[in-house]
Amino acid sequence: MIDVLIVGAGPNGLMLACELALAGVHPVVLERHAAPTGEPRANGLVGQVVRLLDRRGLHARLTGDSTPPAPQPAFTFGAFPLDLTVLAENPHYVLGVPQAQLEATLADRAVELGVDLRRGHEVVDLRQRPDAVEVRCADGTRLTTRFLVGADGGRSVVRRLAGIDFPGVTNDRSVSRTATVTVPASFLDAGTGGLRVPGYGVVPPFLHTRTPHGLIAWAPFPGRPALLSTTEWPDAPTSDEIPMSLAELRASVARVLGADIPLGPPDGPGLLRRLYGGNTRIADRYRDGRVLLVGDAAHVHSAIGGPGLNLGLQDAANLGWKLAATVRGWAPQGLLDTYETERRPVAERVVLSTQAQAALIGPGDEITGLRGLFAELLRIPQVTGHIAALMSGADVRYPADPADPLAGRTAPDVVVHGEHGPTRLAELTHAARPLLLDSTGAYAGVTAPWRDRVDVVTGPLEGTTATALLVRPDCFVAWSAGDAGTLRAALTRHFGRPQ
Repeated sequence: MIDVLIVGAGPNGLMLACELALAGVHPVVLERHAAPTGEPRANGLVGQVVRLLDRRGLHARLTGDSTPPAPQPAFTFGAFPLDLTVLAENPHYVLGVPQAQLEATLADRAVELGVDLRRGHEVVDLRQRPDAVEVRCADGTRLTTRFLVGADGGRSVVRRLAGIDFPGVTNDRSVSRTATVTVPASFLDAGTGGLRVPGYGVVPPFLHTRTPHGLIAWAPFPGRPALLSTTEWPDAPTSDEIPMSLAELRASVARVLGADIPLGPPDGPGLLRRLYGGNTRIADRYRDGRVLLVGDAAHVHSAIGGPGLNLGLQDAANLGWKLAATVRGWAPQGLLDTYETERRPVAERVVLSTQAQAALIGPGDEITGLRGLFAELLRIPQVTGHIAALMSGADVRYPADPADPLAGRTAPDVVVHGEHGPTRLAELTHAARPLLLDSTGAYAGVTAPWRDRVDVVTGPLEGTTATALLVRPDCFVAWSAGDAGTLRAALTRHFGRPQ
């Protein structure tokens, strides 16, 4: 019998597979496509997930650079520029790699870890038993697994077959057009990297620009074709039977800006995409017996602000160690259920953010008035900091002891000064094991009964005022220095009773 069967080899399914493998459970991953599609999707990662990838050793693989990630000095919210340099502590990270590269890197890592990745297998039916889930594929293959995880996207077959509702709203008011393009050199602004458009001005790069008639975004990615996109709210919809074209996008740009930009095709294959409206939905439940959902299978929302991979990959990191603990038999009672109780509120916060941004970019004089007031609020650094924390996920705090200021929050970037010199937390978490950082050595004895599942590192800590930290495999703090009794309770609550 398979321990864990994951349906979907996108970033979330592959990340979960890696997390399970690191925890000693070797899953099987089924993907209906026979080979990676290479279809352009997300253009990068935004938020605290960048730090998570660094803490798994994946940031260096993706960038080819061992330099730790640094916060982004600027970003955008609802087509407002955010100056993040005004913040004493900037939580906002960005990693500009296309989704296809991320998937390839995660697939390579999964195979290295012994994950059984099977492409060309489409799940068409499932049946739950008290002790297992039986799965049938389109080619007649039948598999039995202790747990089944749907990581198969917003139109999840696993979710539908499990009978899990997907409530929310669908709107068809907007039309978004995106294409890979070239533009005349005379339109490129050397100083900003933006587009200098006669009759309008400069469209800045990597930001959403709103006009009374719509939204435009220009993304001149280094080393790959530039993307240009628009969003409009037309009185009458465009026929979906007419293929998207550069001429259609050029006409949309002219309506949004009131000025023309000559557009040419990219050198090589390109993207031409038209999307109507969007969905905002969260699954009725993340777990039904032995079936669980992760990523877009559990929630869909607007892509504005780029929160999708931040949310989905951290779903996977949260679920991975808990599911592995359940399979291996040391999970405390109810641990697996905390996957939903911790992650659903985060999805709700993402929906709050994307819906607020959708309102702020909309058409009409009323929205223009709202934006004027919002622009005043953004001059207050505390407001900018609040929004940056919301967009990055740095404001996430899982249920924890309110008397412990760090518990439930993502671990700070601590440096341990041990006998072999300074070591970053990110270098200690590649194995995704529970970790006690003990500056004095006073707590190491408390964790001894859990030595089979909790590692201990001693040495002075830089980057935190706490004298000790108990860090979960997903790099959230389970406990920060108290007495031995509270540490013992935290160890039991998160990692079960010792053998």
